[in-house]
Amino acid sequence: MKLISSLVLATALAIGLAAPAGAQTLPDLQGRTIRAVTENAYVPLNFVDSKTGESVGFEYDLFNEIGKRLNAKVEWNLSSWDVMIQAVKDGQFDVGMDGITINPERSEQIDFTDSYLTSQQFMLVRADESRFADAKSFAADKDLLVGAQAGTTNFYVAVYSVLDGDEANPRIKLFDTFGASVQALKSGDVDTVLMDQSSAAGYIGANPGAFKSLDEALGTESFGFILQKGSDLREPINAALATILADGTLDKLKQKWFYEYNAAQ
Repeated sequence: MKLISSLVLATALAIGLAAPAGAQTLPDLQGRTIRAVTENAYVPLNFVDSKTGESVGFEYDLFNEIGKRLNAKVEWNLSSWDVMIQAVKDGQFDVGMDGITINPERSEQIDFTDSYLTSQQFMLVRADESRFADAKSFAADKDLLVGAQAGTTNFYVAVYSVLDGDEANPRIKLFDTFGASVQALKSGDVDTVLMDQSSAAGYIGANPGAFKSLDEALGTESFGFILQKGSDLREPINAALATILADGTLDKLKQKWFYEYNAAQ
């Protein structure tokens, strides 16, 4: 799961999508209710607005637009990350999203839509950090700890791109939520948390003087919506995504959540 880019926000959708949006007739789901699930803990993809108490974010806006174009009603639900994939696999929800990285292991359990976002990971550190300046110098200091949420892309990049490939390495401190790992970094319980550059910018803006991010990019991943194996929603969602990319709506949503939102923090 989890990374958003610097925003090298490209998508696999870009292939073969030069035709105008209006050139494609979308399926009509005739008011069907799509049960969508997310975690509400991954700024700016999905989170609770502290001012309004509303659930907002890039994924909310994007999937609501998909529902609109397919003449479907989106029913939003919440789930913790650690059970989300299984819940979709079991049919409790129709579609799941939480910055979920497309990979072969997950594809054995569920289906992915086409990618809607590509991201790179960076190391968020405290603003006064001077003991290390990149992944190599971090790995060399055995006293330094990384915070992560188990089973996420952030966790695996920490294991395989920063440390030694041992998923049980005691230098990785696990947290139930992504936000809890950032709070642990702020309080000094860990020394870095991996995240996409846009999220890092959001945390830096919301906590003046508390954080900074290192310049080194660690890996590139593509995100997709997850569906139950054989879901009849896969092709309609992909078709709607294609039009959203082709008519510039995806670019507008990127601008809103990855630039304007961060600038306002």
